[in-house]
This record gives sequence, C-alpha cells and structure tokens, in this order.
Amino acid sequence: MFKDNKKAPRPTDTLIGQGSLVEGKLECKSNLRVEGQIHGEIECQGQVIIGETGEAMSNIKGAEVIVAGKVVGDVSTTGKLTITASGQVDGNVEVAKLIIVEGGLLNGSSKMDRIAPIPTPSASSGKGKMKKSARPEAG
Repeated sequence: MFKDNKKAPRPTDTLIGQGSLVEGKLECKSNLRVEGQIHGEIECQGQVIIGETGEAMSNIKGAEVIVAGKVVGDVSTTGKLTITASGQVDGNVEVAKLIIVEGGLLNGSSKMDRIAPIPTPSASSGKGKMKKSARPEAG
C-alpha cells in the first residue's frame, strides 16, 4: 500500500535566472543552467548549460557543456561540448567530443583527447575460454 521511499534524493539543479548576476567561484554537484550572467569560475560535476540569454565570463569545467549563449573563457570537459547555432565561445576548449552546430562560433584553440577504451576480455584470453567446437544453442 505504501511505497518504500528510501531512494537517495536527486540533487537539485541550479539555475541562474535571466536578470541575475553572480560573481565568484561556483561549485555544484548537480546540473547548472545559466540564463543570467556569471563572472568567475564554474566547476560542476553535472551538465553545464549556458542558455540563449546566458553570459559567462568564466572558465568552465563540467561533465558536459552546452553553450547557446556566450562564454568568454576556457571550457574543459571529459564529456561533450556542444555549441548551438546561437552559441559563442571565446576561449580555448579541451574536450573529449566537440559539436559545433552551423552558426555556432568558437574563437580559440581546441584540444581533443581520445578517451582510452575499456579493455574487454577476448575469447582467446585465459578465463572464460570457449572450445572452438562449442556453439551456444538457441532456447
């Protein structure tokens, strides 16, 4: 009848609304969306979105970054940086994946590092070795 509510609470997303101005270093564990202005550093364990009305005079570190507004500063992510058609980044970027939609601007240098694939055990390596004549049967 009653549900078990022992799930961990989901972290609240952070919003810097249009018309707001934040100065200083911002650290967050959840996602961040900026529709106002921020001047300072951004370190986010979640996704960082600079909305169309957003302006960041900041160096940004995030799990994933989407820029639809304007960023003046460097962007670093182990994930993907997406610059939308209305987005502009004036700074250097260091990312795993880079997407620039037609109309988006990147004024700076870009560095991309290939993420090393996780090694998977092959059939010919030690444990779990199958005999060549053995084939799985359909059930």
